[in-house]
Amino acid sequence: MNLASVNWLAVLACVVFSMISGSIWYSPSTFFKVWWRAIGKDDTDEPGGSPVMWVLTIVSSAVESIFMALLVPGLGGASLASGAAIGFLVWLGLVAPTSLVNKLFAGRYRAWAIEVGNHLINLIVFGAILGAWH
Repeated sequence: MNLASVNWLAVLACVVFSMISGSIWYSPSTFFKVWWRAIGKDDTDEPGGSPVMWVLTIVSSAVESIFMALLVPGLGGASLASGAAIGFLVWLGLVAPTSLVNKLFAGRYRAWAIEVGNHLINLIVFGAILGAWH
């Protein structure tokens, strides 16, 4: 693991993309209302979050982006397409199944589908950015 090899501008681009895609994915005009009900909330519950929640969301995205920046070149992701493929495989092999287990026991299948969809897009785009911008 060589942090000196990380393209920090590409990591920043991934974090920014993640924040933009999340705001679109979970907007009231897309999946927010369905997801809100799927996690057991109703119209009387107030959405929003504390500043700590938003900071931790950005930190989580940064950690994910840095991990991908270390992983993509090591797996031969030297192009947009190969980076995107690595992002898909990380999603398929790690993110989707582990998050599914959490939702299976909670009976929240619809929430899983919405949440994992956003992760799929992010990881594919992260891989593409990091593969193309090396």
